[in-house]
Amino acid sequence: MRRLAGLLVVPLLLLSTAACGDDDKGSDSVQSKNGVPAITAGAKFGEKPTLAKGVGEPPKSLKVVVLSEGKGPALKKGDAADVNYLGQAWDGDKPFDNSFDRGQTFQLTLGAGSVIKGWDQGLEGQKVGSRVELVIPPDLGYGAQGQGDIKPNATLVFVVDVVKGKSIPASATGKTVAQDDKALPQVGTNTDGKAPTLDVPKGDAPKKLVSNYVIEGTGPVVKATDTVVVSYVGKLWKDGKPFDSTYTAGKTATFPLGQLTLKGLKDGIVGKKAGSRILLVIPPDQGLGDKESNGIPANSTLVFSLDILTVM
Repeated sequence: MRRLAGLLVVPLLLLSTAACGDDDKGSDSVQSKNGVPAITAGAKFGEKPTLAKGVGEPPKSLKVVVLSEGKGPALKKGDAADVNYLGQAWDGDKPFDNSFDRGQTFQLTLGAGSVIKGWDQGLEGQKVGSRVELVIPPDLGYGAQGQGDIKPNATLVFVVDVVKGKSIPASATGKTVAQDDKALPQVGTNTDGKAPTLDVPKGDAPKKLVSNYVIEGTGPVVKATDTVVVSYVGKLWKDGKPFDSTYTAGKTATFPLGQLTLKGLKDGIVGKKAGSRILLVIPPDQGLGDKESNGIPANSTLVFSLDILTVM
């Protein structure tokens, strides 16, 4: 999944931070009674917090402190979540990034590897409506390489508000739609959460984008501004060779559609119903174009079986 995600989507914030600086300064070093840097302003859920510096040596293992517990369901692995957050280095006096200033939440699928390990581990079990503080050691953060303005071997501190949580179905479900055009790839209709078959025919690829229902779900129609959670198998038309699969990775993918750089993928998803499985055939001019990319040859027609599992 990571390879394709890198081609399709602006890198997710917490895997590849473009470190947005912040002018808000933390106060002098203050340690709260639970051993994590204190919030010196904006302590309530939904408020942008201000963090003090950490005091002394940071913890060597992940530390999770529930600052206020919500009343919603607890997040479990595989759930989709919307969160607000502020991140700061343990020894820093200002945030390296936060979502509060952007006025929009950050979406992730828990356990899908779209965020640093400290987030996946620290947010599991937290209830929707909770504010938690995470102190993340380097081995669960960005490690020895660092990232952007984050120094190598940095211990990170995050205040995270869990705004929403949603369970993700294992598969598309709904009405099976006949696949009558034998010149197009044929997609399996299993709904057991396993990878569907995707058989690419011999012959010339279509010149225009194909986006057809294989299973028509009953969810809301996807808009261009939505974030969707998907499972997919991707193959090349030329030889039917797989180039990516969320099923092989064992993880769903989360696509903020406004950030998709593959035009055919975005256009093929928008207008379809959540809960559906679709066949996508993406010609080169709406795909990766005339340049080789991560082992995918130039001028490749891309074929997907894609389940739109939910809209965030």
